[in-house]
Amino acid sequence: MEDFLIGLSTAMMTQNLLACLAGVFLGTAIGVIPGIGALAAISLLLPVTFAMDPTTGIVMLAGVYYGAEYGGSTASILLNLPGTPSNAITCLDGYPMAQKGEAGVALFMTTIASFVGGSIGILVLSALTPAIVKVGMAFGAVEYFAIIVFCFVAVATIGGSDPKKNFVMVALGALLGTVGLDIYDGAERYSFGSHNLIDGLSLVPVAMGLFGLSEIIMSIRDGEQRHMRHKISFKSMLPSAQQWKRSFWPMLRGAASGCFFGPLPGTGPSVATILAYANEKKLSRRPEEFGKGAIEGVAAPESANNAAVQTAFVPTLSLGIPGTPTMAIMIGALMIHGIVPGPMLMSNEPQLFWGLVASFWIGNVLLLVINIPLIGLWVSFLNVPYRLLYPAIIILICVGSYSLKNSTFDVLVMLVVGVAAYGLRRHGFLPAPLLIGFVLSPMLEENFRRAMIMGRGEVSYLFDSPISIVTWLLTLGMVLSVLYRHQLKRLAARSLGDTTKTENH
Repeated sequence: MEDFLIGLSTAMMTQNLLACLAGVFLGTAIGVIPGIGALAAISLLLPVTFAMDPTTGIVMLAGVYYGAEYGGSTASILLNLPGTPSNAITCLDGYPMAQKGEAGVALFMTTIASFVGGSIGILVLSALTPAIVKVGMAFGAVEYFAIIVFCFVAVATIGGSDPKKNFVMVALGALLGTVGLDIYDGAERYSFGSHNLIDGLSLVPVAMGLFGLSEIIMSIRDGEQRHMRHKISFKSMLPSAQQWKRSFWPMLRGAASGCFFGPLPGTGPSVATILAYANEKKLSRRPEEFGKGAIEGVAAPESANNAAVQTAFVPTLSLGIPGTPTMAIMIGALMIHGIVPGPMLMSNEPQLFWGLVASFWIGNVLLLVINIPLIGLWVSFLNVPYRLLYPAIIILICVGSYSLKNSTFDVLVMLVVGVAAYGLRRHGFLPAPLLIGFVLSPMLEENFRRAMIMGRGEVSYLFDSPISIVTWLLTLGMVLSVLYRHQLKRLAARSLGDTTKTENH
C-alpha cells in the first residue's frame, strides 16, 4: 500500500497528469482511424517522449496504448471497420447494433466494459508483477536465454497465421537486430562499410516502417472510406435495465479472459477477445442473437481487450520480456531513457513502476470521463477524408524518424522497412514477429554467449537449472503441438482427397 501511495503521488504530478491525458486523448483519436492502430500510434509518438522525464514519457505512451485500444471500438461499431486488430471481434455485434439504431448504447457499453476490464487488469498487474519479480531475481543467463527462445517460439506458433511464416519473420527480425558492432569483440556485422549502420538499426524507424507506413499503404490499397451517418445523443446512449443485466457477467468473464491471455507471449488482446466472445456465445441462453446485435458480444470482448492490455505489462516490467509487439516498443522506449526493465526495476525505479500503475487507474478514469461526452467528436473525426488524413500521418512518421538522430538515413530505413513490410504482408507474413525478434535478439545473443562463457562451452549448461528445464519443455511442447496439428491437417486433406476420388469413380 505504501508503494502504491508513492506511485499515486508520482502519477498526480502535473506533468504526469497532462501526459496521461494527452496519451489517452491522442491514442483514442488515432485508434478511431481504421487501419492505424496502437502500434503505429506509439511508434509515431515515441520521439515526442525523448525530451520528457522517463516516467512522464512512459505514462504518455501507455496512455496512447490503452487509449488506442478503446478508440478502435468506435469505428468497429459505426463503420464495421476495426480500428485495431483486437477490435475486429466487436464488429460482429457492434455494427448490427448500430444498424438497429443502438449505436449509442453500443458505444456507451464499450466505454463501461473497457473501464471494468482495465480496472480488473490493473489489480492483477499490481498483484502478479511483484510475485513474478521474486521468481525473476533467480534468473541468470541460462534462464533468460531459455525464456527468450520460448517467447520466439510462442510468437511464431500461437495464433491463426502460418507458423512457418512467423518463424521466418522472427528469424529476419533477429538478423536485423544483430546489425552493428559485436557486443564482445567490437567487430562490424552487416554494416557493408556504411558508418550509419555501425550502431545498428534504431527501433523508431523500424517500428514506424513496420506498423505506420505499411499500415497506411495497406489501408490506401485495400479500403475505401465509409462515411458515418448515425446521429448520437446522450439519451440514445443509455442502456436499458435489461441490457445492463445482460452485460454484467460477460464483462467480468471477459476481464478474466483478458487477464489470463494478456501476459502470455504471442497471444495478447486479439486472442483474449476472440475467446471471450466464443465463451459468451457458448454460455448464452440466446446464442442465435450473436452476430445480430447481442450486447454481450460487445461487452465481453471489449472488457477482455482492455484487461489484456493492462496485464501485458506484467512480463514486460517484471522480466523485461515483451509478449506483444507493443510491449517490445515499450521496452525500447525504456532503454532509450536509460532504464532497464526486469526484476530490478521495482527496486531501482519504484517511483516509475508504481507511478505507471497509478497512472493506469487515472487513465482509465479519464477515458471514462472524457470519451462519453466526446463521442460526437469521434463520429465527426471518422468523416475526415483519408486523402487528407494519411498524407499528414506520413509526414509525421518521417519527422519522427528524422528527429531521433537528425538523420535522413533513419528516414530512408523507415521507407525501406515500410515498403518491404507491405510486400511481406501481401504474401501473408506478419510484421509483429519481426519486431519481437528485432528487440529480443541482442538479449538472446548476450545471454547465450554469457551462458557459454560460464559453462565453458558446454551446451549442457543451458539445461542446468529447474527453471530452464521447465521452459525448454514448454517450448518443445509448443513445437510438437504445431507439428501434430500440421499432421492432422495433412491426414484430413488426404482423407478428403481419397473420398473425392472414390465418388468420381
